[in-house]
Amino acid sequence: MSTLAGRTILMSGGSRGIGLAIALRAARDGANVVLLAKTSEPHPRLPGTVHTAVAEIEQAGGKAVAVVGDVRKDEDAQRAVDTAVERFGGIDIVVNNASALDLRATRDIPMKSYDLMQDINARGTFLLGKLAIPHLERSDRAHILTLSPPLDLRPKWAGAYLAYTMAKYGMSLVTLGLAEELREAGIAANSLWPRTTIATAAIANLLGGDAAIERARVPEIMADAAHAILVRESRSCTGNFYLDEEVLAEEGVTDLDRYRAGSGRQQLEADLFLEPLEYPA
Repeated sequence: MSTLAGRTILMSGGSRGIGLAIALRAARDGANVVLLAKTSEPHPRLPGTVHTAVAEIEQAGGKAVAVVGDVRKDEDAQRAVDTAVERFGGIDIVVNNASALDLRATRDIPMKSYDLMQDINARGTFLLGKLAIPHLERSDRAHILTLSPPLDLRPKWAGAYLAYTMAKYGMSLVTLGLAEELREAGIAANSLWPRTTIATAAIANLLGGDAAIERARVPEIMADAAHAILVRESRSCTGNFYLDEEVLAEEGVTDLDRYRAGSGRQQLEADLFLEPLEYPA
């Protein structure tokens, strides 16, 4: 199988950035996409809403539905699942894209921010996957794809960003657990993480503006990697913590220059939870 035509994707977030890029790549195949996101109104610093995302998905060739809601709330997540089933007859793929980021140290981070990251990242990922399981079991090629890093239990990352590391690793633990729990049902559970930083509004706003974008790749690299994973046979593709460029290499794509966000003069920057790049810019 090399296409997502007719497949139904339930995604948390997706109004912009990596999530939207994944949805647009699937839409070009003719996929159905249900977006569960809070962004019904424009944000002054972040482009796009769930409604503009739906319009872009449909313009790209897919079918899409916006569910305005919060992945932290049980009733909103259930409404998104029900919407996917009612509109498109089932669910083939869950993409856990919604995530909150705060890199402050333990002594500085407010518990409100800690709770937000835990509720969106770890709990939201667990909840959406949990609610979708009965419908994924009816799919002949079911996938749960979570945008979370490989689990690295050396103290480096927790020591630098304890609250954020706990929340992101919580997402990765969902992958680890569901891959084993759902193996016999034929439901794949995998994580995908970028080898380099990705040029999103969050990176620009939080990690250095235009200079950070110069050292990043565009979201389309994650979209192409996600597509390559989601068309694979689910029974033989589960329990993996993929990096985007490694997935593309498996597909024979090794020239990644077209994914550069900057001019090409800056050294690319490794994403969080990964060691610095060992190859030149």
